[in-house]
Amino acid sequence: QVQLVESGGGSVQPGGSLRLSCAPSGATLDYYSIGWFRQAPGKEREGVACVSYGEGRVHYSDAVKGRFTISRNDAKNMVFLQMNSLKAEDTAAYYCATDYLGDCGKISDFGSWGQGTQVTVSS
Repeated sequence: QVQLVESGGGSVQPGGSLRLSCAPSGATLDYYSIGWFRQAPGKEREGVACVSYGEGRVHYSDAVKGRFTISRNDAKNMVFLQMNSLKAEDTAAYYCATDYLGDCGKISDFGSWGQGTQVTVSS
């Protein structure tokens, strides 16, 4: 399995921006679809964004569409989540995960997960 490390979380005011990074160890991401998920206290983990392997098709949840941008840099073997216009409801632990040869499907398709990075949006 791929080991993943997220970074870039922190505390920001509403309307601010953060850029999360996801870096694997022990594998390259070429054949993996990469998803970003989040989980707020007392809520289920939910998909936020995903970029497929190969063509790099991107998918976003309705909650973040137009504000978040997922990108992958296969040369650097990293995936990023640029988060703009942050809202209090974006507060959560954010996780990246991989789906080998997947197509950004169900959350259960993602087999490797990072430890998460906390994002707090508060005034």
